[in-house]
Amino acid sequence: MLSAFDREKSIAPPGYSRWLIPPAALSVHLCIGQVYATSVYKNSLVKHFDASQTEIGVIFSIAIVMLGLSAAIGGTWVEANGPRKAMFVSASFWAVGFLVGALGIATGQLWLLYLGYGVIGGIGLGIGYISPVSTLIKWFPDRPGLATGLAIMGFGGGALIASPLSRQLMSLYDSGYDPSVASSTASGSALVGLFLTLGIGYFVIMMFGVGNIRVPSDGWKPEGWDPADVKAKPMVTTASVSAANAIKTRSFWLLWIVLFCNVTAGIGILEQASPMIQDFFRDSAGKSAVAVTVAAGFVGVLSLFNMAGRFAWSSTSDLIGRKPIYMVYLGVGMVLYVLLAVAGHSATALFVLLAGVILSFYGGGFATAPAYLRDLFGTFQVGAIHGRLLTAWSAAGVAGPLIINGFLDAQGKPGTLTAEAYRPALFTMVGVLAVGFIANLLIRPVPERFHEPAKTAESEVTA
Repeated sequence: MLSAFDREKSIAPPGYSRWLIPPAALSVHLCIGQVYATSVYKNSLVKHFDASQTEIGVIFSIAIVMLGLSAAIGGTWVEANGPRKAMFVSASFWAVGFLVGALGIATGQLWLLYLGYGVIGGIGLGIGYISPVSTLIKWFPDRPGLATGLAIMGFGGGALIASPLSRQLMSLYDSGYDPSVASSTASGSALVGLFLTLGIGYFVIMMFGVGNIRVPSDGWKPEGWDPADVKAKPMVTTASVSAANAIKTRSFWLLWIVLFCNVTAGIGILEQASPMIQDFFRDSAGKSAVAVTVAAGFVGVLSLFNMAGRFAWSSTSDLIGRKPIYMVYLGVGMVLYVLLAVAGHSATALFVLLAGVILSFYGGGFATAPAYLRDLFGTFQVGAIHGRLLTAWSAAGVAGPLIINGFLDAQGKPGTLTAEAYRPALFTMVGVLAVGFIANLLIRPVPERFHEPAKTAESEVTA
């Protein structure tokens, strides 16, 4: 059955508009971006399983670990089989992950939630995330940052849809759940209904992308674009580097460190977003000035910044270069984290602005990474190289939440924390960003000894 999704059957006919490709990719990324909305029902899971925040936070971490591992291991397979088959496999794993997770909630077996949403769903995340990237870069060799930003912004914006949708579905399935009351949590049956609905719904939407994705024919290039223009940029190569050789280079591992640091600094806040804004404005009596509905809305606002950053910053990188834009992400990010730690509690508007810009850098780092890889290693196996790079995301998916949740668990119980409890974690993130800033400064063009012979690269691309 999978042969119907082979690369040869998805080659674009003459005259096919490349602007039809980003919506197909976006349909997949908007669905798998739901992983960023887990904080909306986190407290409900904590109560249902009678577990700690860290135990429930592990679900998110497992999903991100599996995202990176499946992207790294499956990257070469995705390149060989094309985006259509990869997107179908992604949709299947993502949907099954929700269904198994629902079974775990229904039976009270937390390990099934780890297996379903974490492991199985995480595989769907990884394959789905990288499946359109190589295709987008080949359709947009003149503007790779804009192209990847168009699709990957959907991953950042997934929570914008999933957050309010999840609250409404939990209200629908549990009449006793009130999203406007901070202490209200959804029942286990409501969580089961939520997971079943999301699993089925997301599968249907992702199949739209499967049906519309196309790969360019051999030798295609945008009208009016001259490949010779690439040679004018010192950090952009016209050579080809295989995935096997890429991981032998210093530039790859320096970029791995850069992505790890940028993601670690953002993902801990993102995973804790809803309770964090309430805690920052909690008085000595334990009452927060921020209502739970406002906190849930804050998750949506962060998604907007995350999504906008993926498009705006990655598009900007086409103009100023990938290395300078990462200096902004990491350098300015350090300043913003310090301000958030020392002054974020003074006004909600300031808190939202600082957190929003930080998350725009976080999202921009993801969207710019494929274009950075294309600059350093060429388009030969950029999808597979991107998959290997995403292991940095896996490591950060563990490190970020562990740092935040570890500090918070030591400070007190959920619902009693204040801004002061977050400061050690936030200052730790400043140090993490400093490491990434130095690593980015050290990135250099890939030495010629790692380049593929021209004939080998051409035969591989046309295979």
